[in-house]
Amino acid sequence: MPLSHDVLLKLKRWNTPSIYNGWEAMSSSERMAALFNREETRDFMPQMGPMIGYAVTVVQQASDPEPPRRNPNAGSEYRHYVASVPGPKIVVVQDLDKPDFVGAFWGEVNSNVHRALGCVGTITDGAIRDVDEMTNAGFKALASRLCVGHAYSAPVRWNCPVTVFGCTIEPGSLIHADKHGFFVIPPQDQEGLLDAVLFMDNNECETMIAAARGSAGRTHQETLDAIRDAGARFRENTRRRFKTNGEW
Repeated sequence: MPLSHDVLLKLKRWNTPSIYNGWEAMSSSERMAALFNREETRDFMPQMGPMIGYAVTVVQQASDPEPPRRNPNAGSEYRHYVASVPGPKIVVVQDLDKPDFVGAFWGEVNSNVHRALGCVGTITDGAIRDVDEMTNAGFKALASRLCVGHAYSAPVRWNCPVTVFGCTIEPGSLIHADKHGFFVIPPQDQEGLLDAVLFMDNNECETMIAAARGSAGRTHQETLDAIRDAGARFRENTRRRFKTNGEW
């Protein structure tokens, strides 16, 4: 079941590494890098802060004029798919031209259209253009680079698994993203994630960070001892809360 709007809004207030920290503490799964981008992303609207939403997926190509000719209704059919999915949505785009980008799928028009369909932003391993206009539309973008033209950019297939920045994303996946990259939240871990994020942030602030920031007037050895003791409290707090093996 999708998370409620208020929970999504509260998760959006945290950066993506904090979301990962909460998940890492609560999850019984291995800490898999497959759940976040393995390659570097570029956030072209960092001032907009994090975004969170459910993935709608599309594969696009700008170098080949034939796909639009083979299916002149592809754009309309793709937009109907996007409209049929409950929001908030993040459009995840795999660019078949990577790394030889010849055209952008995203610009002023496409971002406004998708914003009207309940999409809050995109993650694309392709290019974007019209950054100021996309920002004005309230549409956030994590992408590989900027581009001037759009060439023959068109959707090739959609509502399918896509691989971007070294991470495979299924349609409907819940994604949290910001200037650090993106994280795909496993379905079984979504329900208690917000509580875990809040707990881990408080745990850090009350133990390790407090010990480090309170070092004024101490010797280096006293500071090291305080950090050691704080680390033990941090691990014990985490173990008690999540019943983990305390590998921190």
